[in-house]
Formats: sequence, C-alpha cells, structure tokens
Amino acid sequence: MTLFFVTFFLIYGSMHLYAFMKAKAALAFSLQTSIGVGLFMLIMIFTPILVRFSEKAGFESFARLMSYIGYIWLGILFLFLSAALLIDFYRLLVSAAGFILKRNLSALAVSGAYAFFVPLALSIAVVIYGYFEAGNIRTETVVFQSPRIPAGSGSIRIVQITDLHLGLIIREERLKRILSEVKKADPDILVSTGDLVDGQIDNLSHLAELLQEVKPRYGKFAVTGNHEFYAGIDQALEFTEKAGFTLLRGQGQTVHGLINIAGVDDTQARIDGGSHGVSEKQLLSGFSNNLFTLLLKHRPLVNKEVIGLFDLQLSGHVHKGQIFPFSILTWLYYPTQAGFAALSERSSLYVSRGSGTWGPPIRFLSPPEVTLIELVPAN
Repeated sequence: MTLFFVTFFLIYGSMHLYAFMKAKAALAFSLQTSIGVGLFMLIMIFTPILVRFSEKAGFESFARLMSYIGYIWLGILFLFLSAALLIDFYRLLVSAAGFILKRNLSALAVSGAYAFFVPLALSIAVVIYGYFEAGNIRTETVVFQSPRIPAGSGSIRIVQITDLHLGLIIREERLKRILSEVKKADPDILVSTGDLVDGQIDNLSHLAELLQEVKPRYGKFAVTGNHEFYAGIDQALEFTEKAGFTLLRGQGQTVHGLINIAGVDDTQARIDGGSHGVSEKQLLSGFSNNLFTLLLKHRPLVNKEVIGLFDLQLSGHVHKGQIFPFSILTWLYYPTQAGFAALSERSSLYVSRGSGTWGPPIRFLSPPEVTLIELVPAN
C-alpha cells in the first residue's frame, strides 16, 4: 500500500508540475501568482487524503464538497495533459523536421499560449459534456440463445448492475435513475458484479432501502469488487445484504431448477486475506452441465482452466476507461473492456461499462449502462 501511495503521488505531482510549467510559459506568472497557483495545486494533489480523513472524522458535507472539487479537477488535469502532450509532440516533430531539413518551418509552429489555452478549453468543454453523459443511464440489451435453457421456461431476464460506487458522489438521485432503468427491464434475476459501494459508506442505509425495493421473482445475487475491500469488507457486505442481495463468495446456486449462478470474490480479497470459497474450477465443476451456468466475476479476466464450464461470465470493473483517452490504456490490459466476446463454442464474456463513476463524476465516450441479458432456448 505504501508503494501504491508513493507511486500515485509521484505521478499526480508530476502531472501538476507539467501543467504549472505550461501555464507559466503561456501567462508569464508573477512570483505572487506562481505561489498562489502552486498552493492550489498542492492542495489538489493531497485532496484524496483530505477527503478520506474528513469522511472518517464525520465531516461528510466537507468531504463531499472536496470530492467534487478534487475529482473534477483530476478530470480536467488528465484531459488537459492528454491534449497538451499531443500538441507538444507535434511541436517536437516540427522542430526535428526543421533541423533535419535545415529549413525554417516556423509557419507550422505552435505558440506556447496556443499550446496552453487550446488544451485547457478542450478539457473544460469535455468535462462539462462528460458530467451530463455520466448521468445519462441507458439500458443495453443482449439476447443470448442456449440449448441449456429449458424449452418450456420461456426467456429468463437477467439485469446486471455493476460499479455503482455508491458513496460521497453517487447518491440518491443517481441511484434512482439507475433503478428506474432496472425496473423498466422487469428482471427475473438482478445481479451486481462488484463495486456497489465506494470509500467510507457510513449513513448510506437509505440507499440500501432503495435497492431493496427491487424484488425480482428469482432473486438478487452479488459478488465483491475491489472497492468493497477498500471501503471495509464487513461494512460493505452488511450493506449489500441489507440491499437484498445474496452474496456469492466462491459459492453458487441452482435457481428454481432453471439456471446455475456462481460468483467469486474479486482478486483484492487475496491481497487483503479475506478470500472465501473454493477455486473457480472446483466451483463450476460441481454444477450440472445440463443447465445454463452464469459466472459473476468483477474483473473481466478469464480463467482459461474453466472455459467450457460456464456459459456466460458477467463482469465490470473497467468502465470502458470512463474518460477517453484513458480507455486506450485500459484496453492494453483488458482486451475486452466493454461488450460481448465469444471465448469458446460454449463460453462467452460480457463486460458492462458500469452504472456509476469512480473518481471524477464524468464519463467521455463511455456512457453508463444497465444491462439486460435475455436468455432464451436455442430454438
């Protein structure tokens, strides 16, 4: 954990230093202005810690205010750096071409002011747009045919929610929008594939009550995500159970003789020493092969040993990067960061973009979703 914090603050501090140098070059700060801007950036660097301690001390309103300020600033800074680095790369290419060709290419050059104000304007515009995109919950429908769905059962409607990150920023208003989409989908089964909560989750019992209002006829099932462990696993489990979910931690059930549902802990459980249940292979091998088997797993990582032992793995975690171009980085680690992927003749993977936000309350080119999976007999 110490290594994580050191790495985070080195990277985040370097981002601020780069932005400060760009601003100073464009605006020619006085000493007093430099000190003021530097102090603001220093506060922003340590805002995540300030928020955490404020939460623990019970100053919830202050923690929420600083969360909005700090995380929206993080979004602006990330987008600013993405655009500014691209422009700086172009400036470097022009300079190198002029040197190699021994020609004056100043007509193609970009001024320091332009290299600062254009990325700044773009980042602010994207953050404003992304704030509204984050609230635009939509339902994605996936129809899945399988010979392991009993012919006489008709379709089975499974609704997946994931990565709500209920806490300081995602509260009643956003949760009600999400649940409105869930209720419209009229699920037979509701599943949560992790990160239902985020950070300190005191005083959120009313949110659990809102979730409890959704009562599908075949039940509600959930698995842990990494943020359940960050929030405090005991408190997170209590919240999830109060919301009416059956927690699957290396466990599974055959639901009404129609479908097998299995769930495993997030890999963070092994780090925190709280992993429960058996291995995926042991778990899935125990089910009847005649029924459709649904695997709930927070991260879209597929265990090659169990391909063929399940029909559909539902995951989240990645948010499809949440803010482009961060999605380029997440794609490098998670080849399927959103949508459907066939893994074998029997097994498939579906990765949700997530229903909430983590960190900056914005999304860009990654709208939030509630997922409706309609399981129907093959014929």
